[in-house]
Amino acid sequence: MRVINVFIFLSLITFEVLGQRMDQPNFIIIIADDAAWDDSGVYGNDMIQTPNINKLGEEGLVFDNAFLTTSSCSPSRCSILTGRYPHSTGAPELHVPLPEDQLLFAGELQKVGYYTVAAGKYHIGPPRKDFDKIYGHQVSGCEYWVQALEERPKDQPFFMWLASKDPHRSYEENIIPNPHDPKEVKVPPYLPDNDSVRKDLALYYDEIARLDSYLGKVMEALKEQGVDENTMVIYMTDNGRPFPRDKTRLYDSGIKTPFIVRWPNQVKSGRTAAMISSIDIAPTLCELAGAALPKAFQGISFASVLEEADLKGRDYIVGEHNWHDYQAYERALRTDKFLYIRNEFPFLNASPPADAVSSISYQEMIRLHNEAKLEEVQMDCFVLPRPEEELYDVLSDPFQLNNLAMDDTYAKVLAEMRSKLNTWKKEFEDELPKDYTPDGFNRWTGKRIR
Repeated sequence: MRVINVFIFLSLITFEVLGQRMDQPNFIIIIADDAAWDDSGVYGNDMIQTPNINKLGEEGLVFDNAFLTTSSCSPSRCSILTGRYPHSTGAPELHVPLPEDQLLFAGELQKVGYYTVAAGKYHIGPPRKDFDKIYGHQVSGCEYWVQALEERPKDQPFFMWLASKDPHRSYEENIIPNPHDPKEVKVPPYLPDNDSVRKDLALYYDEIARLDSYLGKVMEALKEQGVDENTMVIYMTDNGRPFPRDKTRLYDSGIKTPFIVRWPNQVKSGRTAAMISSIDIAPTLCELAGAALPKAFQGISFASVLEEADLKGRDYIVGEHNWHDYQAYERALRTDKFLYIRNEFPFLNASPPADAVSSISYQEMIRLHNEAKLEEVQMDCFVLPRPEEELYDVLSDPFQLNNLAMDDTYAKVLAEMRSKLNTWKKEFEDELPKDYTPDGFNRWTGKRIR
């Protein structure tokens, strides 16, 4: 892959701003906790208060086809930091600590002079030496972000993993000065449009708005320190919103991520349709920093896309659904036109994660289901048995509601997608576990059962 041309010359140029060498860029990843890819103004939701995310999008490169390897909190974060698929990290299931022998790209950056920090939600296991300093969190997870910037050594390039807890459940009212009005939220078609769901979504919006305010403070601090021009800031999420048919699922509502890259020194503002995976972040940042690219990385650098936004990127991405509160084993292969999902446990219903099960939205859906008042497109979580295979035309069916797997018209497409997934499974040694982790919560109440 082509590398940003300027790095050929940066080794010959050295000057200082506030004592920092400028032959290496700084990196900041701001990662939301359970935020949908399209819940900000820059991705089309004008009902939500995200002025700082919107500004980041105006000044940066907005990716319209960025995907996660899983829609599950800790497995997603471990996957990003290691540049490896969840089943390859040794921590594919929720809350499983990342094994010590797994490399973090933060450690590779340290080797070429970077000061590395994690601030906010950590959730990958015991503290790692790959981070020079780890800050905790309070309510939002964002409280120490600016402090981390202020306390950094000024003579080193830096990488900061700034991890919010927003908009993870549970929710409280009036956490922002101007709470969102339930009447002015966007309800996706697979959720019932009623007062309970709208109230739940409005509280979720409030938490994204709170995260947005902290993102704005980080950008202000970078500018005040005179390093915002040579700092690559990435905004993304770890998985979809904590609602039915979103978090833990392999539809776009689960594994698609907002992805904005702002780096004024090198990246032109605009949008790109290039397809990338979250495991591509590790090799990209290491390449741009001049660090080694360990063989352990399974991702592909997208440095060339940062230079030429018209490039295609990947041909496809793959997502995993492993245990997250409930027994599961699904795999998805997504191209720019189709989404294919294979489910090894079709005898289990697609329950949302436990925190979403106990939400007012899902409890309302259970009530409506029992009264036979849910629309067909809102029945997904209750279907038994589930289809072993699903196929969707993502261009004509953006919410992935019409399963084409049994449509003979798409038999050739189905065979091609099936073959590509089989090839991927063989290449990355992905096999069905012999010992399944059983459900840890009741699928209807969300209460712990073990």
